[in-house]
Amino acid sequence: VMTTQSDFGKPRVVAVTALFSIQTRTATCQREYESRAAVNTVVLHPNQKELISGDQNGNIRVWDLAANSCSCELVPEVDTAIRSLTVMWDGSMVVAANNRGTCYVWRLLKGTQTITSFEPLHKLQAHDGYILKCLLSPEFCDPNRYLATASSDHTVKIWNVDGFKLEKTLVGHQRWVWDCVFSVDGAYLITASSDTTARLWTMSTGEAIRVYQGHHKATVCCA
Repeated sequence: VMTTQSDFGKPRVVAVTALFSIQTRTATCQREYESRAAVNTVVLHPNQKELISGDQNGNIRVWDLAANSCSCELVPEVDTAIRSLTVMWDGSMVVAANNRGTCYVWRLLKGTQTITSFEPLHKLQAHDGYILKCLLSPEFCDPNRYLATASSDHTVKIWNVDGFKLEKTLVGHQRWVWDCVFSVDGAYLITASSDTTARLWTMSTGEAIRVYQGHHKATVCCA
């Protein structure tokens, strides 16, 4: 299953049938959810039963894939666009980042199979500029858990989820940092920037150990 978002205001859940059947390689739309504003970010909950979306008006919605309806809605900051969402690998926590450089953190209270409610856990003023991407560390990074925030202020910050204390500030990009991704073991972080480069950082020291050059325009995503 993969998700897409659109400025038409409709996040879609698409079944990639090629992953399950050798008879077809055509992805077909399985669900379509209406939104009153452009959808900026979508994340699939680890339970594979719910989709969480964030939009330009500051709304966060949880979509129940089985019921095909919105099961929860909240607005952490009115008329402040949600730029990025991330869910902890075990489904215990969700973080939303907005255009004012703020991260909102909730503990997810779970029922037997689906999310039942959000419990406010922390509000973090992470950057002075936009946060363009927030990302929680993967399973194999445990017992250490981190939150990475990439910003229009040209930096990426690494926060310890235990108390949300700033661990490191990654400095080196010359323009907006659009995206970041952890290595599977959480030992490294890759970032993408409008300065046309991608960089590989070691989490142990916060140093850039590789700079990847070759693009002639902004590098806006990495995986």
